[in-house]
Amino acid sequence: MKKDIIKTANAPEPIGPYSQAVESDGTLYCSGQIPIDPVTGDIPETAEAQTHLVLSNLRAVLKEAGAELEDVVKTTVFLTDLELFASVNAIYGEYFDEATAPARSTVQVAALPKGVLIEIDAIAKLN
Repeated sequence: MKKDIIKTANAPEPIGPYSQAVESDGTLYCSGQIPIDPVTGDIPETAEAQTHLVLSNLRAVLKEAGAELEDVVKTTVFLTDLELFASVNAIYGEYFDEATAPARSTVQVAALPKGVLIEIDAIAKLN
């Protein structure tokens, strides 16, 4: 099995021994993105700002691989509090068109790296 490692400076560096994304046989597997500004290292405070930054980071990883948000077929949204679902969902809808949105799971977790409120991973099909 051939796999290509995807790396971009336009998304945060991995916090451990994993890749930002891996492409294999035309499928792109994006690691969970958290809301770290790739330039400053800052983390916004609000769930809304964190959601925008996570999706911006995800878009940067996809772009490096030659993909776009429209190519995403599955996401998983991890939240530290499901009370954030409505506000996160509204922002998510700004990035993914409802008519062609990917399949998605949303789960509440006890904690996320760096104390962030949200993380999103994705699987995309490359052309």
